[in-house]
Amino acid sequence: MLAALGALCALPTAFAMTPTEPSQPLPPGDLNDPFLWLEEVHGDSALAWVRQRNAQARQVLEAQPRFAAMRAVLRAQLDAKDRIPDVRRRGPFLYNLWRDAEHPRGLWRRTTLGSYRTATPDWDTLIDLDALATTEGENWVWAGASVLGPAYQRALVSLSRGGADATVVREFDLTTRAFVAGGFSLPEAKSDITWAGPDTVYVGTDFGPGALTDSGYPRVIKRWQRGTPLDHAVVVFEGEPQDVSASVSVDRTPGFERTLFVRSTDFYNHELFLLEADGSLLRLGLPSDASPAFWRERVLLQLRSGWTQGGQTWPGGSLLVANVAALLAGTAIWQALFTPTATRSLAGYTTTYSQVLLDVLDNVAGRLEACRASASASASASA
Repeated sequence: MLAALGALCALPTAFAMTPTEPSQPLPPGDLNDPFLWLEEVHGDSALAWVRQRNAQARQVLEAQPRFAAMRAVLRAQLDAKDRIPDVRRRGPFLYNLWRDAEHPRGLWRRTTLGSYRTATPDWDTLIDLDALATTEGENWVWAGASVLGPAYQRALVSLSRGGADATVVREFDLTTRAFVAGGFSLPEAKSDITWAGPDTVYVGTDFGPGALTDSGYPRVIKRWQRGTPLDHAVVVFEGEPQDVSASVSVDRTPGFERTLFVRSTDFYNHELFLLEADGSLLRLGLPSDASPAFWRERVLLQLRSGWTQGGQTWPGGSLLVANVAALLAGTAIWQALFTPTATRSLAGYTTTYSQVLLDVLDNVAGRLEACRASASASASASA
């Protein structure tokens, strides 16, 4: 893969990516912006320009002497049967989307942890995307699934036509391996849907005029009850038209259930609102470009920019921890689980019941470090 990337970066032939007027007449636009027509992402003129650039790029790439050999090597690697399946654990099962030469669209499947540890795991196929696309006559591309715990019997499956941002959402029964007749279902749109419970979801989609932001993403979030029409769903949160989007995340950890609404004001900044027991919204006083995550009675905060709080300053790239109750009371005492240095940066992290596992790059070499929770909001680090 790195060799392929290096070869592509070294291409001797340059081609222009500046928008040029297509051969057909352009739609009228702002005289101060001659390329305003590109904002019509599904417009004939914009699509024609994209096709022209794709054809130009393809011609340049395929003219390279190593193209055919590189393509064969990369395809063999992508179709290799001995690849390590990437999995996500949900309850007792590990889920994976597997693509190869026989299944280019993919198999959504699962296995147990014990089976996964063997040389030949016993995979249980839930959805065959290729078979589904053939049966329904659709160009389905996998866009993800949200499995509802703790029973893990239902999932919200998102399917995209040809890889578009807009998706179709359907409820899927993991026991019968079939889509649920009369279950939660959304037509094609740029939607945001999240389980609130077995019979309730939060949904943001194209409800009609005013439901989307200027960017084309959900502006309005509603609570939708099973068995009721979508137009009967109740509005629970709204962003502004100029925002990028409005969204919601639900933490269903037993004893620590929380619902967080997010107003994304741009791609790097957001406002966060916690749903209170009485239905009101509490805005969290956190840096707008930081990324919070609830961890039982604690909250983790990954900083994008430097932040000063309580007389202490942490640089961007730090990971902090505090007590949630103290945060809501305005008395949070933040402690650092990780701070970057000239050679160390945080590539990511995940949590277990009692630990935060840090994915650290140390002189560009990967290193896992564990932070074990203590009795307070702080945690102690160990390699």
